[in-house]
Amino acid sequence: MIKAVIFDLGKVLVPFDFHRGYARLEAFCGIPAAEIRARLADSPLVADFESGKIAPRDFVDRFCSHLNVAIPYREFCDIWSSIFLPDPLIPEAMLQGIARNHRLILLSNTNAIHFEMLIEIYPLLRHFHSYVLSYKVGAMKPLPLIYEKAIEAAGCLPGECFFTDDIEANVQAAREHGIDAVQFQSAAQIEAELHKRGVDWQA
Repeated sequence: MIKAVIFDLGKVLVPFDFHRGYARLEAFCGIPAAEIRARLADSPLVADFESGKIAPRDFVDRFCSHLNVAIPYREFCDIWSSIFLPDPLIPEAMLQGIARNHRLILLSNTNAIHFEMLIEIYPLLRHFHSYVLSYKVGAMKPLPLIYEKAIEAAGCLPGECFFTDDIEANVQAAREHGIDAVQFQSAAQIEAELHKRGVDWQA
């Protein structure tokens, strides 16, 4: 029996497009979006930020130094958070209903700048009982520690947890911890998977 439902955040609850951020950075500093993306891909900077190794203002300073540009902190945060699209992928009513009878856990690779914005902009996040975030835990999926923290937050056995993530490697790592996990494809697919497991969110 499922006692806890665990959702990934990006591309499961909230859609995002990194190109939106790169395009705004290009407009600001003149460096082509493709070059910005390539420079970041060759650097551990973003992974370190999402692992909690770098504080937000230090990250912005290092990011700007990496691109040799100067962007005020608040303006950078606005640009950095512009990747998210307004319409959630999972209905808020579904999350609200699940939370009535099950532990509802958010398990995400994210950073302090993004999550500060997300928690303000997306009301559906208020229905979660616990947030297990890579920058708080100090480890990103698919590392074991973040799944251990998610199971701890769920307060039940791994096999009593259901988890969905858009990345197959993260799903497989959850399964290796005994969690019942499926790769996210659509809200309808997840509704069907939850129904099969007896998880109901109707009033």
